Parts: sequence; structure tokens; C-alpha cells
Amino acid sequence: MAKKTGEKLELLKEKFSKEAVDKRVRDNMPFTHYWHNRFHVEAPFGLISDPNGLAFCNGEHHIFCQWNPLTTDHKNKSWMHTKTPDFIHYSMQELSLWPTDIHDKDGCHSGCGFVEDGKLRVFYTCNSRDEDYIRTVAQRFGTLKEDGHVEKEEIVIHGNPEGYSAHFRDPNFFYRNGERYFAMAAQRLNKPGESSRPTNGTVLIYKEENGKNCKLLGEVKTEYKDFGYMWECPNILQFDDYDVLIMCPQGLEPEEFQYQSHCQAGYLVGHFSIDSLEMLHGKFQELDHGFDFYSPQVFRHEGRHILVGWIGMPDLVNEIESAKEGWLYSLTMPRVLTLRQGRIYSAPVEELKALRKEETEIELDTNKIDFMKETLPKTSEVILDIKTGEAKKFEIALNYGEEKTVITYDKNTQVMIIDRNGMKLGGKGQRKFKLYVNEELSFRMFVDRTAIEIFLQHGEDVATFFVYPEKDVAPELTIKSDKEMAEIHGTIWELDSIKFS
Repeated sequence: MAKKTGEKLELLKEKFSKEAVDKRVRDNMPFTHYWHNRFHVEAPFGLISDPNGLAFCNGEHHIFCQWNPLTTDHKNKSWMHTKTPDFIHYSMQELSLWPTDIHDKDGCHSGCGFVEDGKLRVFYTCNSRDEDYIRTVAQRFGTLKEDGHVEKEEIVIHGNPEGYSAHFRDPNFFYRNGERYFAMAAQRLNKPGESSRPTNGTVLIYKEENGKNCKLLGEVKTEYKDFGYMWECPNILQFDDYDVLIMCPQGLEPEEFQYQSHCQAGYLVGHFSIDSLEMLHGKFQELDHGFDFYSPQVFRHEGRHILVGWIGMPDLVNEIESAKEGWLYSLTMPRVLTLRQGRIYSAPVEELKALRKEETEIELDTNKIDFMKETLPKTSEVILDIKTGEAKKFEIALNYGEEKTVITYDKNTQVMIIDRNGMKLGGKGQRKFKLYVNEELSFRMFVDRTAIEIFLQHGEDVATFFVYPEKDVAPELTIKSDKEMAEIHGTIWELDSIKFS
């Protein structure tokens, strides 16, 4: 076994060369393929996934994410890194953290970033498997160096705690009373007869001690005892007097108006006690109702909670058409989260307004409006407010030649449906959810080459998803209703690309 492990470590040295990977990135920039997104962060090749290590350090926002720079599957997990002062201008994507030793030879999995003594430090999950494919996990700190690589430090949490499986990962920090704690995604091993599932998702809390050790305090106590088999990517946030626990439960059964994605990303709002580890909370609510949103991570800077998510979904690589061209997935635009009346509202960061170029005003206020048509730039932002008038049913479509994605809304049932079945390539299906509309339907839509993000009712709900048009055509936006709408007004902007250098 030792011989095979040694051989694998030698092979890793050959496979992972920061210099070679970084050069390949530079050689493949800027993007030219019409499916590559222009104002979403992504890699020119390989598979990216969970955002990691979000932090503001020395005047720049640092964004890491999981990356397989070698193939287009969920293997060889490493970290890609970029930084930006303004969410418009980014440093060139680079390989920053990759498997090198016995602890992380089978993957550098998710983790967080924080600033200490003027340096950006990370805390991440190491993954290793033996010949029988049995997983061993560990958690370790690291420090970002000037040349862009993360210098690894000693392991501080060895293995998984008793009573929990080796699916134990995704550390994310938070503070209470000036002390640093870490929330960890975990999978509880249930005793026979204790639950309908052999395992259940949960979150464990660790307290950092002396900057080198972490002490297990216990499990976060919630009302959700049997709610999926794993809770990934926990974030514990504070909004004034309220606490929010964001997590990604896997294994929920789909319902008519919720839990329709393969895995969910959502939150609980309430009050969390670091002393009792109990959270008094309301119901679980989803952060996004689209097809392709997962693994969000949030960091706080200058009073803003800024979220970056993964536009993707575990285990659905076959739905991502760009894999045939050598790359998969994107990160969401950075979003600012606010808490209002027990719900999280999302909005793109204000800095993204600097991407706006050509502007088209939309003002339709005649007495007979039941149809509207506008050709959009290939990268665009659309803000529309529809005063519903007598109309009860609405269809908003993005038409790509003979293909289309359709969004319908019915005021009688308060149901919105997003339907991708009109596209020839990529994932299909529908997403159906409830949305309250009284007299005005408001939406703000960002259309990139394949990534679409829609903010409904001023960010009360969001839907993120991919489309893969067969042809390189500008989308046409159409809106029609069953009866006359009172008014449509808004603006369309052509958006510039973010800049990598």
C-alpha cells in the first residue's frame, strides 16, 4: 500500500504543474467560443464548482473555487484563484491549491478564507482514499503566498468525529464575542430505528483555539431532524439581531412547488446560541428556484453580505453541453443579501452597473398592450416592470431562433414556471414555484452567452440556469398576456465583458 501511495504522489507532481496550468490559461484567454460566458467568472478549460475562500484582503476581493484543470469530471479537485478590486477587473485565473501529499492526494475540497495579520488564510478539507476506496478526511489551514499558491500547514482536525461519516467537509468560519468558530458540513450516522434514513445531514460547530487547534463543540440543534442525507456548504450569518444558517441539503424529495432541483440550497432564519448550539428558526426557504444553483458561499465586507454561488449541480454533468468543448460551469455574479421580514432578498452588487454599455428604453403605455418584442444583445441586462392591468396570465420568452426558454406566470394561482423544453441542447424540464404579485410583476434579468440569472420582485426570488443555443444568435425577448396589460416600462442594456489580466 505504501508503495502504491508513493507512486500516486509522484504522479501528482507530474500531473499538477502550476506553471504549466497557468500558462495554458493565459494561452486560452480571452474566450472566443460563443458558449463561453462573458460577465460570469469561469475557467477556459476543465470543471469548476464550489466557490471557496471568499475574502477581502489588501484592497481586493479574493475568489477561489473548486477546479479540475485536467479533465471535465469531478476528479482532481483543486482550487482556482482570481482577485478583483471592483468585480469588473480580475486577475488571470490561476491554479492555487492542488493535491500534493498523503492527506489531500484525492482532492483539495471546499473551505473558507479569512484575513489574519494582513495575510489571506484558508481552511479546507483534505480528501484521501485507500485501495478499498475508503475515504479519510482531514482539515488544514494554509496561507496565500505572493506567487498565488497556497502554502499548506499542519493538519488540525484528523478524521471525522465519532458518530459521523467521512462525509465531513466544507469548513466555514464565523465570529461570536470576538472568537472564531467554524461550521462544518456533516452526515450523522443514525442508529437502527432512529430514522428512516441510515444517515442524516447536519452541521457541526468547532471553536478555534490558539490559531492551531479546533475543538468540537457539538451539533447545531434545529427542528429538521430528518431532512436529507447530507448538509453541504454551511454559512452562519448575522443580520442585525437575526442569525441565518445557509446550507445545501441533499436527498430531499421533490414537491410541486419546492425542492425540485437535484440538490437544494437554502436557509433558516432565527436566533442561534453559541452556548447551547440551538437555533430557533422558521421554515427552510430556498435561495434560488432555477435549475442550476448550488454551493453558495458568503463573505462580509463593509456591511454587505456578498454571495457567490456555483451555476451547476452535483452529478448532472451530462446536462452541460459545453463539456464537449472542454469546460463546464460558471460562478454566479456576486450578489448582496439583505434580510427583510424573515426572507433573504438578493441583488447583484452595485459595481456591476459599470458593465452597462448601449441602453434601450422601453415604454409601452397604450390602452392595448398584450404583446411586446425586443431583440437583446448577446450579453445583456433587462429591467422590466409590468403593470398587470386586466391580464392574469403572462408568457415571457427568450427566443434563440427556433429554440426558446419560456417563463410563465398565472396571477390566479400565483405560480411561476420556467420551462427549458424548447431548447434542443443541454438540460430540459420545468421549475415551478409560488410568487406573489399584486399589481406589478417586476423582473431583472441578466442574459450571458449561456448563464441566465433572473431577480424577481426586486430580489425576493431568484432563478439561475443555463441554456445552450444551438446557433450563435442574439436572443429575442417576447412578452404576451391573455388580456390587456396596463403598462410595460423598463430598460435594456448591452453588457461589457469582465476583464482578466
